[in-house]
Amino acid sequence: MTAADTHSLLQDHLPEVDFSTDAQAVRHYGRDWTRFHTPAAEAVLWPRSTEQVQQVVALANRLGKSLVPSGGRTGYSAGAVATNGEWVLSLEKMRAIGDFDPVDRLVSVQAGVVTEQLQQFAGQQGLFYPVDFASAGSSQIGGNIATNAGGIRVLRYGMTRDYVAGLTVVTGSGEVLRLNNGLVKNATGLDLRHLMVGSEGVLGIITEAQMRLVDPPPPQSVMLLALSSLDAVMRVFALAREKLTLSSFELFSHLALQHVRAHRQLPAPFEGPSPWYVLMEFDHASEADEAAAMAFFEAGMEAGDIEDGIISQSVEQARQLWQYREGISESIAALTPYKNDIAVRVSRVPEFMRRLEQVLAEHYPDFETVWFGHIGDGNLHLNILKPDSLSVEDFQRRCESVNAQVYGLIEAMAGSVSAEHGVGLLKKPYLHHSRSAAEIELMRQIKHAFDPNGVLNPGKMLPASSPK
Repeated sequence: MTAADTHSLLQDHLPEVDFSTDAQAVRHYGRDWTRFHTPAAEAVLWPRSTEQVQQVVALANRLGKSLVPSGGRTGYSAGAVATNGEWVLSLEKMRAIGDFDPVDRLVSVQAGVVTEQLQQFAGQQGLFYPVDFASAGSSQIGGNIATNAGGIRVLRYGMTRDYVAGLTVVTGSGEVLRLNNGLVKNATGLDLRHLMVGSEGVLGIITEAQMRLVDPPPPQSVMLLALSSLDAVMRVFALAREKLTLSSFELFSHLALQHVRAHRQLPAPFEGPSPWYVLMEFDHASEADEAAAMAFFEAGMEAGDIEDGIISQSVEQARQLWQYREGISESIAALTPYKNDIAVRVSRVPEFMRRLEQVLAEHYPDFETVWFGHIGDGNLHLNILKPDSLSVEDFQRRCESVNAQVYGLIEAMAGSVSAEHGVGLLKKPYLHHSRSAAEIELMRQIKHAFDPNGVLNPGKMLPASSPK
């Protein structure tokens, strides 16, 4: 079907829905932050309501078309990539913030509301929406829910799932489900709301959500620490949890620091280099909190685990210190990183990293590898950077050639091949390292129940058949 044919079809059948078949538009909306797949969408549609989404899904079922739901497209797993003539269903024009109930502390939002927009709304009510990450200014709530986004404050506040009180979803068969309706207690069978959280758009399209807001935290301070070794990381974490009330505990390597400094033109935080750095955010509301912070720092120094440190003296300085951590992904984006978003139990992080470093030294001796992660919840981001001498295709093949060892190690340590970015296309071949064949088959059956014609995000997350 030509672009002109598609244009006429959509104009005839969906006259109220905005759409485009322009080549530049479909290329732009047909990809996420990964660069390992060539976008090849047929059209982009921008519904403005649940009813319009339902109309699009109904038409897709009648015509046998496939739909790829699209939010802010900030994902790293190719979960929102359209590669096979699909229609991209962008929720970005559904950005209304609706009713707010100050008693229940619930706010109704459309799926296209940007994370930062919800954070600002919460602040205007004297409340707090705690899910936060570097892409908060562009990621959307619907996408956050569809991937169960985590971020930098999971240690204290948990994942997106913990703030979803109700959902409106259009299933793959075109039914509209209104799930849980903001209830705190609801023991009436299976909670389909939680099934939708993390479903990556393969079961239904999230159009609206009721989100819980919480009390804002007490005043926070940020401490940037230079650590002497990998073994020191968990000792410092244990000491910090003992002495302080933590909101974040973020780890990054010296190579990560070098990249973010070069990209954002930041000064060196310390006089000399250290192999590892930790950025912590913690309560600092009283003199007792300040004394605890100093006691923590002195104990870490005496143990030889902390080599140097900076504590923020103002909100602006705290923001500046966060740049060293939050700017990492942006600083390496142009280098086409092959991203591994992985997790093990917190206590096993040092052992896992040491064992994985041996794999990397053997198989990636000529590649730069950039580590960072949310060490307080066991989530690590391993970024392998593409050398200039390799094409994207050759680089991807090189990386995939050792995934059996990388993900085999994750399986051996009962970890996850995707901690917070989802499965998408990139991690789909490795799902069996984290989920059993029985689990994957049950997921396929659930997919069929919600989307019997397979119109929603086909080919994502679930392998075609269980590995032998």
